[in-house]
Amino acid sequence: MTGRDQAGHLVLCTCAGSQPVDAKALSAATGRACGKVHDALCLATPDIVGRAFAGPNTLMACVQEAEALTALATEAGIAAPHFVDIRDRAGWGEGDVTAKQAALLAEGDLAPAEPRILDVTSDGLCLIVGPEDAALAAADRLKDALAVTVLLTDAGAAPDKQPFDVVAGRIRKAAGAFGGFELTLDTLCQINPTGRQTTFTAPRDGAKTRCDIILDMTGGTPLFPAHHKREGYLRPDPKNPQAVADAILEASQMVGTFEKVLHVRTESALCAHSRAEQTGCTNCLDICPTGAIVPDGEHVTIDPMICAGCGACSSVCPSGAVAYAAPPVDDTFRRIEILARTFRTHGKTPTLLIHDDHGREMIALSARHGAGLPDHAVPLHIPAIAAFGHAEIMAALGAGFARVDILPSPRTERDPVLDQIALANALAGRDAARLIDVTDPEALEKALRGGFETVLHDPILPMGTRRQVTRVAATALHDATTVLPLPDGAPYGAVVVDTDACTLCLSCVSLCPSGALMDNVDRPELRFQEDACLQCGLCANICPEDAITLQPQLNLSPDALSPRILNAEEPAECVECGKPFGVASTIERIAGMLADKHPMFGAEKARMIRMCDTCRVNAMAHSENNPFASAPRPKTRTSDDYLN
Repeated sequence: MTGRDQAGHLVLCTCAGSQPVDAKALSAATGRACGKVHDALCLATPDIVGRAFAGPNTLMACVQEAEALTALATEAGIAAPHFVDIRDRAGWGEGDVTAKQAALLAEGDLAPAEPRILDVTSDGLCLIVGPEDAALAAADRLKDALAVTVLLTDAGAAPDKQPFDVVAGRIRKAAGAFGGFELTLDTLCQINPTGRQTTFTAPRDGAKTRCDIILDMTGGTPLFPAHHKREGYLRPDPKNPQAVADAILEASQMVGTFEKVLHVRTESALCAHSRAEQTGCTNCLDICPTGAIVPDGEHVTIDPMICAGCGACSSVCPSGAVAYAAPPVDDTFRRIEILARTFRTHGKTPTLLIHDDHGREMIALSARHGAGLPDHAVPLHIPAIAAFGHAEIMAALGAGFARVDILPSPRTERDPVLDQIALANALAGRDAARLIDVTDPEALEKALRGGFETVLHDPILPMGTRRQVTRVAATALHDATTVLPLPDGAPYGAVVVDTDACTLCLSCVSLCPSGALMDNVDRPELRFQEDACLQCGLCANICPEDAITLQPQLNLSPDALSPRILNAEEPAECVECGKPFGVASTIERIAGMLADKHPMFGAEKARMIRMCDTCRVNAMAHSENNPFASAPRPKTRTSDDYLN
């Protein structure tokens, strides 16, 4: 085990006898000493709680009463323990739950990775957009908490003087996120305070402004894609008073400095987006729901303020240029491995249930009001479901899980998850992963029961990059010589070259971002190493002869780890010095096209086509009637010339 110091104390509780607890097995799984097994520790007196938590580095197998137990420990002068839930997720489930309890305790004992944080400051500048009645009413409730400006979308006559700014117009363009929205307004009319009656000024277009918060009361088309993921943009249904009240309350709290989690890491050197103005991989650009990812030269850049942390970009990136960081991918691999290893030490074959906060609530409801999860279903909480891609699924299967079930929340984008499941099933060679799209706890229980095969292969240790783990897991599941066909768009595959069309110009080699395509400095050869190919398509896009096609597959043979020749020809040798300098067939083809058919390439000069660069320059410099030669230099005049 890794993470926290494993020398510590384990506190167990049967929750008034409602769950079985095998203290010996759980103590062995965590490497912690376990004393008395309690029945209802949360109802005990502070001195009893103090004695229970008095051991070093205490781990408490309960989460529901974590707040109460922390308060009791504080009252007793004892440091609060670390809490792990084994009751809702295992103890109140079906069958023999010891193996799952042991796995959950071992996984919960790992030290969590600290996320990267960015401070975001909001000065409380709030723009309320909407019709007069709804917008002015919301502004009146927020004027004491925020610096409010109202943008009326249906203004007729200018409203009477208000204790906040009022303008009329429409939003042409909106960009940014919480703490930094930037807006372009058209038909902007401001209040004209002069005269006996309040009026609007003449409209003007292209006005610029900024704000920290937008409260959209229009009920029309949202200003942003995936608007519910855009922090600082509140868009309640104006016909729903409760939704409006909730949005107003939320907006009133958005003043001060807040912590923004940086969900992904980027490594521009690995990005296969483009080379030499040729576009290759666009996976992350196509899948980002919020528009946080944009091209930036030969790579892409991600706006951390717009990024909502769905994680889909990480699961589809073929090179690892975009990687999920909250938690990091290697942290997820580590948790998968320890769950599988611990369960199989104490039980038989487990399945893995991937869920987020919504799934956590469903599991709790199932445990309290239903039959609970089956004993083989091991839950793993993931902050972003879409970040759990084919590599993570293959890591779970390779580590010893028989099946991976993914439970989405109502707001999870289904298409990216389904694509990754399809790719993982193609890699596994069977339907080993599936989406359980249910919202009823009882339906979840039924979906998880049975229907999986016993794992027979030796488990792997999922370490390394996502590509490396995928290959190792697939090798564990199949014969080492298998070639797995994959769906279009898969990030693994081969390059197929039409040797009749290929001229060995090697344009593809210069653009290949991963080094999968290589040349040979000694001979005209196009070489290819399959395990490095990202299937980004840059080689096919740049090929002037359209001689390259992509073939999605995963070749598990060791041959895929070594370069092989895709096309090769004899080199052309210089007719003067004998030095190899090009492709023989290409040189002969050019000579056949130009010799005696072009005024600059007569019988003598056609020979220069078959020379290397050095000899060709020398031949041109010393040839007669050289069209590039200048007039003879005049003789230098000296004093003797004048004296004579």
